[in-house]
This record gives sequence, structure tokens and C-alpha cells, in this order.
Amino acid sequence: MQERCGWAGRDPIYLDYHDTEWGVPEYDSRALWEKLILDGFQAGLSWITILKKRENFRNAFQGFDPNIIADWGSAEVMRLLADPGIIRHRGKIEATITNARAWQRVEAEQGFDRYCWSFVGGAPLQNRWTSLAEVPAQTEISQQFSKDLKKRGFKFCGPTIVYAWMQAVGMVNDHLVGCPCHEKVKAHIP
Repeated sequence: MQERCGWAGRDPIYLDYHDTEWGVPEYDSRALWEKLILDGFQAGLSWITILKKRENFRNAFQGFDPNIIADWGSAEVMRLLADPGIIRHRGKIEATITNARAWQRVEAEQGFDRYCWSFVGGAPLQNRWTSLAEVPAQTEISQQFSKDLKKRGFKFCGPTIVYAWMQAVGMVNDHLVGCPCHEKVKAHIP
């Protein structure tokens, strides 16, 4: 009998996320950006905290529309710092606005989706880990990707955050080979 990846635990929210979303290739520029922002907010916290607040984040950040957020300033920062439904961290909130502007530049230049997927050659990397202990926290690719994002003006995108995001958006298939989702996610390859 196949078992889910051990990190999924038993929380129904986490199980649903593992089974239906984590590792499934995402090609939408806005959705990729939203997930990068949420991974930045997760820094120093557990991912389940972000999942439980994700709808609050979406409401507070106007559906994570970077074209709206790019025009925000101090009034919106103050509004978000007062919102108990999200993670109220000034640096992460301000980074979201900065990242919206950086997203706009990359989107206009080449498309954020094409830019992101270029780091893995346009298709998900298929790993074959048999235990969680084998899965790295970062890789050479996530280090290069992080460095390039920072060069383009993005914040809260270190190599560990970037690798977690790459896993979440399916740029790498890090479901363990014994997990029923490994083959299911692999089948999403375009």
C-alpha cells in the first residue's frame, strides 16, 4: 500500500493541499507570483499557518493581483498591519508591494511564467526520493533562481524559500516515489 509523503500529517487542510495542489505544475503568471508571496510569508512559520489563513490573505491582498498591489503605499501597509486575518509582518507586507512591481517588470519583459519555468528547462524535474531525509532544503537551481530574483528586485526569496516554492508549484516533483501523488503529478507533464 502506498502512503502519502510524511510531511502531510493528518490535518484535513494539509492532506487536501498535499493530495490536490502541492507539486502540480502551475503555469499561470499570477498564480505563480501568489504562491511565491505566500512562501515568503511562511518564512519562520509553519506552512499550515499560511494554508489556514490563505483565504484571508487573498481577500486582504485583492486576490493577489500584482497590478493592483504595485500601486499600493503606506496606507495599504497600515491597513494590512491591522488585519488579524493575515501574518502582520511589516517587512513581508512591504516586500509584497516591491515584489508586485518586480513581477510587472518581468511579466512585461518575458512573462513571469516563462521566466520561472526557464530555470527547469520548461518542464518539471522528476526526482525519485524514497524518504523525506533525502529531499534537500535547497538546490543549485534554487540558489541560482533566488539570486536572479533578488537581482530583479524581489525580496523574501532566499534559496530555501525558492525551493519550497518550486516544489509547491510543480517545477520539481518531490513527492516520494512511494506516495500515490508521485505518479499523478508526473502525469501532469505537458
